[in-house]
Amino acid sequence: MRVLWLCNMMLPVIAGQLGLEASNKEGWLSGLLEILYQKKNENNLEIAVAFPAPEAFFQEKGETTKREMLYQGSSLVCYGFREDTVHPERYDAGLEEQMKSILQDYDPDIVHGFGTEFPHTLAMCRVFPKKDRILLGIQGLCSVHAGAYFANLPKSVIRKATFRDLVKQDSLQKQYEKFVKRGEMELEALKLAGNIAGRTEWDQYYTQKANPDAHYFVLNETLRGIFYEGTWDVKTCQKHRIFLSQGDYPLKGLHYMLKALPKILENYPDARLVVAGNSLTAYHTWKEKLKISGYGKYLRELLQENHLEKHVLFVGKQDAEQMKRQYLMCHTFVCCSANENSPNSLGEAMMLGVPCITTDVGGVPSIFTKDLDGIMVEGFRTKEGEFHRNGNSTKSDEEQMECIADSLASAVIRLWEQEELVPGYCENARRHAMENHHRDRNYRQLLEVYSQIAGV
Repeated sequence: MRVLWLCNMMLPVIAGQLGLEASNKEGWLSGLLEILYQKKNENNLEIAVAFPAPEAFFQEKGETTKREMLYQGSSLVCYGFREDTVHPERYDAGLEEQMKSILQDYDPDIVHGFGTEFPHTLAMCRVFPKKDRILLGIQGLCSVHAGAYFANLPKSVIRKATFRDLVKQDSLQKQYEKFVKRGEMELEALKLAGNIAGRTEWDQYYTQKANPDAHYFVLNETLRGIFYEGTWDVKTCQKHRIFLSQGDYPLKGLHYMLKALPKILENYPDARLVVAGNSLTAYHTWKEKLKISGYGKYLRELLQENHLEKHVLFVGKQDAEQMKRQYLMCHTFVCCSANENSPNSLGEAMMLGVPCITTDVGGVPSIFTKDLDGIMVEGFRTKEGEFHRNGNSTKSDEEQMECIADSLASAVIRLWEQEELVPGYCENARRHAMENHHRDRNYRQLLEVYSQIAGV
């Protein structure tokens, strides 16, 4: 069986062999590819991977996009295509010709798209003639996330635009509008696909609403191999160190934690918040001052107003080993997003047995059990949401922000004060994550899904 994977990025294993820069996002795809190739002799699958590629990927002469490389003793076929990933809200009809070219060359039995956030997914769904052989794997849903994008930010912050925002046409309002446009393309792709793969009550609700005729498969994700080894230990962690996996844009809720931090510091003056990913608040050089975004400026104001500079550390982009180190080093992992489907960072932390706190949003309760795996607090709610974890709030944005921040602070303090709770939480979370991310079970599940779609 020939399966074409359509990915949002070049997998690290491919980038590494080509000597190109690798992204640390969507690392679970590497874990899935690894187990498929380890068991290649028994599954009889031929996998090709297509992805938006940098210019360095393409050969100097001609427009050849196909590359073949050796991976775990077998051939791995790769197709790079050109896409403006900086502006994923823009649909380029030229993508359709590129998808047709890839399909003509590889002739897959199934096209498995990982994510619906980029135009290439819609292009593929439009041109692949066998709609009943398209499988769209849900990561997030732009069409739903758009409603939570501002995450209770003050209207004065949403309206403001920095020099960088004006030049890039990328103010908070513009970012929201881009999410809406991406959501429109996403909905069209969902309506075209014959099969959907998800793993939460949340993604099933919204995808079946978009396309009630599509076959919905439950398909859990396999994490990168490094997270299946090692366990968090209270004796070796840095006490009162809080870790967030990212805070690049409002949806990830970093501002909630900055609002929560003063209350935590009243009880634990040595507390420290560590944030992976891009530092949005850098403001030391003229270049950094010109590049700061509206959201970054707001975060910077929160840091200054509450004298938090010495208590917040941005550690930059982290690869798998660095992320694992951060998880094991922290005292508590916090997922404070305004909306999520099933955040892999939370799964990684749970797998390592790290004490976790999360907001009750989107699909999170499908992978994290409140008061068993850790502490769950109320998260963002819209005033007119349909899914019961998305909407029906009667509070203003200001009231909701303060409520979420207070709940996060109280949860951190409770976790650190009531140390007797921690071993149970860690053990339960680790056990739950091992079920969600069970490598062999998920592998078998994927083979069964492919077999059902292909009718073999």
